[in-house]
Amino acid sequence: MFSKRTSINIQMLTIEDDGLHLIVDSEVNGKPCRLLIDTGASRTVFDQNRIFIFIKEGELEQHDKLSTGLGTDSMPTSSTSLSNFNIGELKIENFHAILLDLSHVNASYEKMGYSQIDGVLGSDVLNEYNAIIDYKKEKLHYPKEKEIIKFI
Repeated sequence: MFSKRTSINIQMLTIEDDGLHLIVDSEVNGKPCRLLIDTGASRTVFDQNRIFIFIKEGELEQHDKLSTGLGTDSMPTSSTSLSNFNIGELKIENFHAILLDLSHVNASYEKMGYSQIDGVLGSDVLNEYNAIIDYKKEKLHYPKEKEIIKFI
């Protein structure tokens, strides 16, 4: 079924006894990165507090518009360009990343004994790469044909 696809392991976190959060390990600018997979998120976003693990402080661009979602009404945003954003064999160059304050998500994870996340893998990337989540095998699959995409 997935002969022309590549796969990466996902970790399933139990939330409140009957829910699941899916985590995928990735890499940003050569450094390990943990992302929450959220098919309902319109964009892939990174935590504005943890982004400096991957970039220098002067590489941010402030935005005037507010973003909604992630349990809040609205929040200020900024952005940056990530030279290299890799999810397994998938290599995305010059990815325009939106930055949001995900401290409330990480505070919840800390209370549950889970490691913090660096961002949220949203439907923009999942859709662009025709991703398939295989819950039984705990894998994220995407076609091998689109191994390198440049976001400009």
